[in-house]
Amino acid sequence: MTSNSPLQVLEQTSRTFYLPIVRLPQGLQEAVAAGYLCMRAIDEIEDHFHLTAEQKAELLQSICLILDSQTSVERFDHARFEALFAPYKDELPEVTLRLSEWCCYAPAFIAPRVWEATSAMAGRMRDWVLNGFSVRSQADLDRYTYSVAGAVGLLLCDLWAWFEHVQIHRSLAIQFGRALQSVNILRNRKEDLQRGVDFYPEDWGDAEMQTYARHNLKEFDAYMQQLAASTFSDFVNIPRALALATLEALAEGREKLSRADVLKILQALEAQNTPGPA
Repeated sequence: MTSNSPLQVLEQTSRTFYLPIVRLPQGLQEAVAAGYLCMRAIDEIEDHFHLTAEQKAELLQSICLILDSQTSVERFDHARFEALFAPYKDELPEVTLRLSEWCCYAPAFIAPRVWEATSAMAGRMRDWVLNGFSVRSQADLDRYTYSVAGAVGLLLCDLWAWFEHVQIHRSLAIQFGRALQSVNILRNRKEDLQRGVDFYPEDWGDAEMQTYARHNLKEFDAYMQQLAASTFSDFVNIPRALALATLEALAEGREKLSRADVLKILQALEAQNTPGPA
């Protein structure tokens, strides 16, 4: 049986990021795709319905240890990941089981930065798993959204700096991840409660979380206004537009955007980026 390509797995796991990633230039595309797939791989462990907290923590800690001991793509220890996931091959999804492959999908000179970001996020996820995802205050929520999105934002800063020599304010990149994560918390509310996890601070309801998410998106937009047009601004346009539309849909009582909604948003963005007649 032929395995799906990295971009096929990306398309299957994220309609939000697939399109902006495949539009990136060669090299940067593979690096960002590798980063996303690695983060998604460990996210599937954190969110797993059937694994115990102890199993999740052990897997996430082992991922940290394995990644921190790698030295190059050429000598990457795929066998250790195969052994780690072997007992869970019927439990974990493809994107997780192929984690070591994603680690080596980025260009060799930048791959270690992807490993570092993935290891950092896996370690933070382990800590949250062990404390039962205890979110009691907005400060806790701020810590959680940074824990699972901060590493992504900081990785994006470095990737654009290395590939396109574009300096992105680190606060902008972190805010980008935090804004999208807060929208995900709203969107995944029912599923999270079903697995016994509540990311809402005490005495918060949907209205307060909507306010929090919109505030983060507003701050992200304020940072974006300081950034000249670039592939990064093009990259974030689709996730940003989908996040805003998702907030509107949830406020109207819909669970998520329909495929027709997504297509309409994408067509509108494409029209904005298409130059008119001379």
